[in-house]
Amino acid sequence: MSTDTTAVAAREPELLGQIVVAIGGSAGIGLETARRARAEGAEVILTGRNPERLERAAAEVGARGTAAFDATDPAALDRFFDGLPAQIDHVMVTGPGPYYAPLAELDRDQALRSFDNHQWLAVAVAQHAVGRVRPGGTLVFMGGTGGRRRGPGLSLIGAATAAMPALIANLALEVAPIRVNLIAAGFVDTPLSATLLGDDLDGRREQLRATLPIGRVVGPEDVAKLAVHLMTNTALTGATYDIDGGEQLV
Repeated sequence: MSTDTTAVAAREPELLGQIVVAIGGSAGIGLETARRARAEGAEVILTGRNPERLERAAAEVGARGTAAFDATDPAALDRFFDGLPAQIDHVMVTGPGPYYAPLAELDRDQALRSFDNHQWLAVAVAQHAVGRVRPGGTLVFMGGTGGRRRGPGLSLIGAATAAMPALIANLALEVAPIRVNLIAAGFVDTPLSATLLGDDLDGRREQLRATLPIGRVVGPEDVAKLAVHLMTNTALTGATYDIDGGEQLV
């Protein structure tokens, strides 16, 4: 038995009887958050675009339910929230990776999709949360720290990265007493990272192990612990929490 599991067994689980919805919960950070929430006594509902991967994830964590759809499709998102229990406690939203491109190669359609995948999805989920997420419940969104750098190819992601904390802070006021927070991650060793980096993945891991102050690569379980903490600590709202192993410092 792991230390984490032993600790949970020795105390009252912090999410006992609560319902956690993981939008983008079929892999990576979303799935790990669902697993962590289950260890804290929650029931979980998972969503994802890939039905087969979603069903495997649901079986792995013992999910209460699943829904396979594209969360950036407004009609599909409407149907999903309409089908949820009358009251839920927490919603965790992850999404596809950021869109990087040099100025000369920026594609308007891809840029708009990136906006839909991040900023607009946060707005839409917050709209649906009112009357569905209980007072004091939580919306947790994923962002990143990479766009804080300056350089070619970072114009769009830099603007989007700067916008998210302001959006989250204002949503926290708009939907209060529901709490709204943002997790800003650096490199996290997930299947998405593997897809984005391809053959460069192992090199990136080694570089981070050698340079990060924590001496290791950040994993999805690290982010999941933070996400569950944001769900359980009722004093936290409207803020952005960096988790990058000190990557910004080096």
